Amino acid sequence: MDSRVLKLAPLALLTVMPAHSTEKRLSTRAEQTQWVETGRYEEVVRLCRGFEQHYPKKVRCLRFGTTPEGRPMLALAASEDGRLDPKSNRTRKRPVLLFQGGIHSGEIDGKDAGFLLLRRLLNGEVLPRILRKVTLVFVPIFNIDGHERFGPNNRPNQIGPKEMGWRTTAENLNLNRDYMKADAPEMRAMLKLLGEWDPILYADLHVTDGADFQHDVAVLIEPSLSGPEPLRRAGRELSAELMRMLSAQGHKPLSFYPTFIEGDNPASGIALSVMPPRFSHAYWALRGRIGVLVETHSWKDYETRVRATYDVMLDLLELAGRQGPSWLATARKADEEASLLRGRELVLEYAPTGSSRTIEFLGYEYERKPSEISGKTWIIYDPKKPQVWRIPLFDALKPSLTVKAPGGGYVVPPAYAGWISAILEAHGISYRTIKQKSPPPGQVEVFRAPEVHFAKESFEGRWPVSVKGEWKAEQRSIPEGSLYIPVSQPKAALVLHLLEPTAPDSFLSWGFFNPIFERKEYMDDYVLEKEARLMLEKNPALKREFEGRLARDPDFAKSPAERLDFFYRRHPAWDERLSLYPVYRWQTGQ
Repeated sequence: MDSRVLKLAPLALLTVMPAHSTEKRLSTRAEQTQWVETGRYEEVVRLCRGFEQHYPKKVRCLRFGTTPEGRPMLALAASEDGRLDPKSNRTRKRPVLLFQGGIHSGEIDGKDAGFLLLRRLLNGEVLPRILRKVTLVFVPIFNIDGHERFGPNNRPNQIGPKEMGWRTTAENLNLNRDYMKADAPEMRAMLKLLGEWDPILYADLHVTDGADFQHDVAVLIEPSLSGPEPLRRAGRELSAELMRMLSAQGHKPLSFYPTFIEGDNPASGIALSVMPPRFSHAYWALRGRIGVLVETHSWKDYETRVRATYDVMLDLLELAGRQGPSWLATARKADEEASLLRGRELVLEYAPTGSSRTIEFLGYEYERKPSEISGKTWIIYDPKKPQVWRIPLFDALKPSLTVKAPGGGYVVPPAYAGWISAILEAHGISYRTIKQKSPPPGQVEVFRAPEVHFAKESFEGRWPVSVKGEWKAEQRSIPEGSLYIPVSQPKAALVLHLLEPTAPDSFLSWGFFNPIFERKEYMDDYVLEKEARLMLEKNPALKREFEGRLARDPDFAKSPAERLDFFYRRHPAWDERLSLYPVYRWQTGQ
């Protein structure tokens, strides 16, 4: 039977249990229960070994990490001609695709779709010989400990399977917020796997929450709204072709995330955004590759969602077979261009311009009415009554935060070098350690933050902070053991996102440097009273400044603490490192 015809068949026809006893052992609990249940982690262990044993020259079962609760993190590499290691794929310049399931383990469609797809690929039932053109790496479950927090009530906004895993890890971390800060050991392991295989396309398989509507799958691809133009163009072309293929297969796909500006009001419309690199697909795009976020719709049944995930994965493989070499060439050029970023501007954030266009969105009839329970507006959908909503799509974006890269790179003093170097290595960022015995003071740029705003509550185990300030040239000592991170490297954009203090996912923004904003030394008031008088006697300009402040600022005049602090901040005892960001920019480099 023609592979395309078979591909378009109902999912039930794709999963008729194979007659051969060995192949039966490669089926999933989901298939065996007709998509009512999903298997436990032990099934992944069994299938990973089983695929390797049944297809010894085509599949390799990889252990790439260990979870906090001690479970092995597993992946399957598949190739029809034995290209089952990263080096051989790099040598052959072969496209590698990495499909990842279960980053949120309640959203487990990707695990069951992936095993079904892998078996059918290896048996030649679909896309015959595609694995001679493309190597597939499949991670069935990323958040394994969360997967084993198994229960029937873990996803109340979702239809099926009968029981499923939990959203976060055993340490209660959301892995799809952790790509930049890399706090979780699971994330460190994943970053290493990504660095070793360097997939040209990395697809993260999810299930969305939110409103009820007809669309069954959304696929977001980056770069398309941001990043180097050649990669943007490749992303836009890939997205357009994928939408066409999915529509032809009977799906109702979207190329953007279907969340409304006002969550309970579809008429408010949808605003596109460039997600920060804490998210999987945005992170991988920042590294100059193609990141794909797949979101099936939670109010579709499990079989429908698995079918949608299966088709997206299969279509991506088919497109990679045709366009993969071109994607690789474009990525290599993007790496070369990124290495030339020094002294140039980089956009770190985008915002909507406010302009919109009207789109037709496939929804259902709904009613919004006051709720006697919550006291707010309650929206009620009627999935028996399909509607076409004409709503605004705010799809025009503009840069909202732009920085200029230093001419050389960044310097990190020894006090912070240990933990920063570990994260840099996890990201594959190049750096070197300054080893001179007595490095001379250097002309660098430093960032001081006169305005600091802490988040009202912790987020992902950290206390985020936002700052305002500017870089200014200063003479600072560069001690032995400092790190130097050059901008001239393929991951230059990633370097700026981590080290520019105002970037949304920088070390500083995530709260890694919060102690620098805490005053640790003080002067007793009775001592400061005496010192203030001496300062006024010796400095007439200071006296005029103080008296002028008293005259024009009533709040200052009424505050003894602020009046004394006025002098302390100008006294030699003041801590000049308070709110000084301990990462410097070096324009000339080393």
